[in-house]
Amino acid sequence: MNDSLKSVLDETLDLVSRVSRESALEPGIEEFGVVSYIGPGIARVHGLPDLQSEELVRFEGDLLGMAFNLDPEEAGIILFDSTERLESGSAVRRTHRVLDTVVGPALLGRVVDPLGRPLDNQGVVRSALRAPIEEPSPPIMHRAPVSVPLATGTKAVDALIPVGRGQRQLIIGDRQTGKTAIAVDCILNQKGKDVVCIYCAIGQRNSSVAKVIADLNQAGAMEYSIAVVASGDAPAGLQFAAPYAATTMGEYFMREGRDTLVIFDDLTCHADAYRELSLLLRRPPGRESFPGDIFYIHSRLLERSTHLRPEFGGGSLTALPVVQTEEQNISAYIPTNLISITDGQIYLTPDLFQKGILPAIDVGKSVSRVGGKAQLPAYRAVAGDLRLFYSQFEELEIFSRFGSRLDERTRQTLARGRAIREALKQPQFDPISAAEQVAILVAATAGLFDNLAPEKIAEASARIRELLASELPEVARAIESGAKLADADRAALQKLGERCVEWRQPSN
Repeated sequence: MNDSLKSVLDETLDLVSRVSRESALEPGIEEFGVVSYIGPGIARVHGLPDLQSEELVRFEGDLLGMAFNLDPEEAGIILFDSTERLESGSAVRRTHRVLDTVVGPALLGRVVDPLGRPLDNQGVVRSALRAPIEEPSPPIMHRAPVSVPLATGTKAVDALIPVGRGQRQLIIGDRQTGKTAIAVDCILNQKGKDVVCIYCAIGQRNSSVAKVIADLNQAGAMEYSIAVVASGDAPAGLQFAAPYAATTMGEYFMREGRDTLVIFDDLTCHADAYRELSLLLRRPPGRESFPGDIFYIHSRLLERSTHLRPEFGGGSLTALPVVQTEEQNISAYIPTNLISITDGQIYLTPDLFQKGILPAIDVGKSVSRVGGKAQLPAYRAVAGDLRLFYSQFEELEIFSRFGSRLDERTRQTLARGRAIREALKQPQFDPISAAEQVAILVAATAGLFDNLAPEKIAEASARIRELLASELPEVARAIESGAKLADADRAALQKLGERCVEWRQPSN
């Protein structure tokens, strides 16, 4: 053997010995099982006796799943990826960690799936922070009362059905009645208010989700928002995990002392996905084929929404779950479950939608159990009895159709009610500040709009909004800061309304 070959062999042996010493390789045991059955969105696995509930598992091809059923002979796994590349006999390995997702400021402005994987073609989310999607809800002693309003920018909501930071307010109604529109307007209204918004799409059409994200981008709202998407063509496992992942992302900011808004659109599809998985895994069905713990999956999700006490961070997590009804049946199984869990509901009816009364909110069936405690004092001064009056007006309007002779008081009540209804109308993508809402409500409740045509009411309201900032900036700042509406300020707002109404009055 010549010298050059001998030196090469010596260098190679030295390199191998050095690598073996540095790597300190030790023998270990890796636990893996075998796929025995593949179904739509689920798999059954043999050979993982120590698998834990909700543990993340990895299939061949780097596909992910979560342990859902732990039976003596096999484990039921829900899949988060397509089953096209899986086949019976494939190996599956434990990861020894529960299902988690990406959290942190790096998510702002991004569109991701429930596992934190990007869907917006902007590369991987660069965050080293991860958290389990299932977390226990904050203890009672860590919670503070809901007392700070969350302005939605919608007059009918902020004045009649107020939402507070840390509240769980249900948005309920038939399909195509404007539920998502109210949620999107609420996100747009948080611009400049240091509120992190998370839009969680569950089981929605890709075109609908793309439109919502495009609207948020166009309004500049994605700068403070996160979109978590598990569309209708995603595996049922992703649809099931989506709201929990979105809540975990929001809880990160809540624990940092920030206010967070999470919108679940919608939990009807979430319940359907859970029913599908449960039936495929042969769990015992109950009412309407839903499993027995269908109430628990939503209660443990929504109970994580709260307002923390200052010593525990002081942040808040507000939840606006959306649920779809069929034929206005709010007493169906899933809607009644969610109504009993949440702190109130905003009910949208197709009858009002078809009449062009937008947003189509049925004030009589809508309620906020937090009420005026999470409302600016100026609203209470202006709209304190407005909800009762509006409900009475709607009933009176129905009865007035059966009679032609109405006394003067009834005619005045009907005129005032119709004027207030017109004043509460609002187009989409036009959230209104609290001061502007109060100024319009002052004019409406004072009867300034009673004799105006509907289109003139809209023009007068726009004129009030236009002049408020320039002529009464101090009053506007006082309303926004939470000060009570003084008599002098109310008189000034009423005088401003009178000028705007006279400006719209037709000349003889």
